[in-house]
Amino acid sequence: MPPSWIGPALAIIAYLVGSISFALLIARRKGIDLYGEGSGNPGATNVGRVIGKKEGRVVLLLDALKGALPYGAALLVLGRDDVWTAVCGVAAVVGHCLPVWHRFRGGKGAATAAGVMLVAQPIAGIAAVAGYLVLKRITRRASVGSLVGAVIGAAIVVALEGARSMVGMMTIAIAIVVWLRHADNLVRLARGEEPPS
Repeated sequence: MPPSWIGPALAIIAYLVGSISFALLIARRKGIDLYGEGSGNPGATNVGRVIGKKEGRVVLLLDALKGALPYGAALLVLGRDDVWTAVCGVAAVVGHCLPVWHRFRGGKGAATAAGVMLVAQPIAGIAAVAGYLVLKRITRRASVGSLVGAVIGAAIVVALEGARSMVGMMTIAIAIVVWLRHADNLVRLARGEEPPS
């Protein structure tokens, strides 16, 4: 059985890894202040809008890995039903949204959430990604895809494993974080002012 300090240590590492903003790093290499361009959001969608679709896809993949790798490490060390494994998944997403390395000015968390979900419950993760892609294509708005994808993923996890399972509670918490981070988008969507992505 791992020492009691392993869980908290892995959660801190998950948060710190999640806090690495690849969007900002790539933008800075090109001399661009992402906070002042496009939507001002340091995420893959804004990178694709401001810098290019190729760079946006790179950021999307790296942001997903920020969730998949820390959660996967906790899964291997602590097991699926350990509370600290679930905390690591949430911590990676929170790190992306509120990064300590970047004055807590982060992205929306959708890609990192997808990375966690794909490892935790692949069926739900694939469904969430598919929901994102379909809704983004239909509405031409990444925010709609992200919001729907988070709900689809959480709903499937709950259906398969129950809301009180560790994976279920983690996925619900992550979906809530994603929705809270999209609060401004929800207001713009309600007003019909959300720009295409």
